Amino acid sequence: MPAWKVHELAPAARFRVVRDMAPLPAALDTEVSRLWDEAQLRTGGKLFNGQVFSADVITPHLVCGHWTEFRRIVAQMNRHDLFSIIGARPLAVGGVISGPDGVIFGRRPARAVYQAGEWQLPPAGSVDHGAARAEGAVDVVFQFLVELAEELGLGEDDVHNPTPLCIVEHAGSHVLDLGIAATTPLSAAAIRAKHQAGGNAEYDPLAFIGRADLPAFIAEGGALMNLQAPIFLRRAGLLP
Repeated sequence: MPAWKVHELAPAARFRVVRDMAPLPAALDTEVSRLWDEAQLRTGGKLFNGQVFSADVITPHLVCGHWTEFRRIVAQMNRHDLFSIIGARPLAVGGVISGPDGVIFGRRPARAVYQAGEWQLPPAGSVDHGAARAEGAVDVVFQFLVELAEELGLGEDDVHNPTPLCIVEHAGSHVLDLGIAATTPLSAAAIRAKHQAGGNAEYDPLAFIGRADLPAFIAEGGALMNLQAPIFLRRAGLLP
């Protein structure tokens, strides 16, 4: 598998839980706990072992999977060889929010457990059990709006027409990033004010990049530019 793989999605693609999480062999469970403890030390104990949606089968119209514990994902991120046993493909939502002053970018903290120090398209976060709905359905747009409020301090009424773009699967970690495009009428100043008043410390700083300046900004970011960012921007029609 190359560094990444793109999974095509229809705008109305559905996400559904179809099975339970399988138990781990005792020795593997011990190793997962060890790697989790190491990650907790690196991040100052800020990690939470919640339930995260993991995809088993991805088609353009339907993504099927199960709920898995976050500690398994952290272990697999640190030891890619564990994928053959754990088999987690955790789904995260990622924004592509464009407004009158450009597309919103944010720089991740240096101590983040995933993609530390990178510029990415906020908001971004794992699809957790709060997105669970009746009969196994998973509401990914709801998760996008939750992350929007937590990370940027923006409300549901501050963005328009959130639309899934595609899924980028990363080699090694097998993390799945789902791009969701939306527009906002808010200026950069208004977004910064809302971020300061109600957002968290997930991004510092924020940047607002006009469409004409996107190619140069991505090129200048180099290795610190999030891998999926240009893919999502192209799918949203914001890059050639």
